[in-house]
Amino acid sequence: MTKDFATAFATNWVDAWNAHDLEKILSHYSEDFIIESPLAIKLYPQSNGIVTGKSEVRRYWTIGLERSPDLRFETVDVFIGVNSLALYLFNSSSNKKSVEVMRFNGEQKVDKVIVCYVE
Repeated sequence: MTKDFATAFATNWVDAWNAHDLEKILSHYSEDFIIESPLAIKLYPQSNGIVTGKSEVRRYWTIGLERSPDLRFETVDVFIGVNSLALYLFNSSSNKKSVEVMRFNGEQKVDKVIVCYVE
């Protein structure tokens, strides 16, 4: 993981979310990726907080985007790991902070995400 890759990824990722472009958002992820998020418990309760595979995540995120039409992320910071990065984000529509830890596979696609929120 390089600083240049992490910074470019973060910018592209935030831009995709802020545009509410689900296909562009999903382009960052592998087909079999897993996301673990407290928000999934609320919006997609059958997941028990863990959503697996791009098709299931598409369903979950469709619900999220429909319920948050004014969703807008701002990057506070980008943390770099070995094969991972963490985005420290501020969601101006909900006035909440979060951290998304993303692990990358060999094709530089995210294959696992763990999301943590400040309550």
